[in-house]
This record gives sequence, C-alpha cells and structure tokens, in this order.
Amino acid sequence: NLAALYRAQGCAAEAEPLQQRALSIWERVFGPDHPTVATSLNNLAELYYARGRWAEAEPLYQRALAIRERALPPNHPDIAQSLNSLAMLYYAQNHYAEAETLLQRALAILERTEHPNFATGLENYAALLEQTGRAAEAAPLRERAQAIRDRHAQANPHP
Repeated sequence: NLAALYRAQGCAAEAEPLQQRALSIWERVFGPDHPTVATSLNNLAELYYARGRWAEAEPLYQRALAIRERALPPNHPDIAQSLNSLAMLYYAQNHYAEAETLLQRALAILERTEHPNFATGLENYAALLEQTGRAAEAAPLRERAQAIRDRHAQANPHP
C-alpha cells in the first residue's frame, strides 16, 4: 500500500523498491504461480511502464498474464486486466497487431462478465483503431462506451 501511495504521489523512485520487496514476499508466501503474485507483478510492471521502462515491464506483464491464465477461470476479469495492460504496452510501442489481438480477448471477457471496465476496454480498442486509420470502426465502439457510461451514471447518481 505504501508503494501505491508513493506511485500516486509521483514518487516512483520510492515506490519501486517497496514494490519489488512486496513481490519477493508474495512469491515466498504463496509460491511463484499464485494470483496474488500476478497482481504484484502487474503493479511493478505498471510502475515500469509509467517510467518508460517498457523492456522491463513487458516480461512482468507476460508473467502476470500467464499466472492468471493458469490459476483463474477463463472468463475472470483479472485475465482481461492483464490482457489490457500488455496490450497498452504494445500499443505504446506501435505494435498494433499484437495489441489488437490482446484487446479483443480482453473485451470478450469483459463483455461476457458485464464487467464495469468494459467501457474502458472499448475506448482503448477504439483508440487503437483510430491510430491505425480505422476511424469508421472506432466510432461505434466509442458510442457504445459512452452509452455504458451514461447508463452507469444514471444508475449511480452522485449528489
């Protein structure tokens, strides 16, 4: 939690050793293939991604995804989260084909489970389509994402 606080405050240098330590602890406590380890791997990868250290983030995202695919049911939202995270890394590196495949898989999971992050996934995929010159394909995704957000706002009004 302290690492997350540091990260939120923009203190990545302070967060990194704490996140690495947490990963080490979770691996010792649960073993290397536990979903909690996958979460810790993903958190460290997010830190590296945000700092532009993509080569270090990629194997962590990949390992987190592999753990989750082995340990969780195939439609678990955490698998979709790992797919989306790795896809966004590939998108940032202009590896659009790889990103698209992962985003499609993530969306299929999120749609089946009616997960709240489905709208975000649609927006991520729309951004990729727009970046690759496929704006006509992106428009309905953006509209669908907005409709989901509007329904959510109506169902959960804030005072």
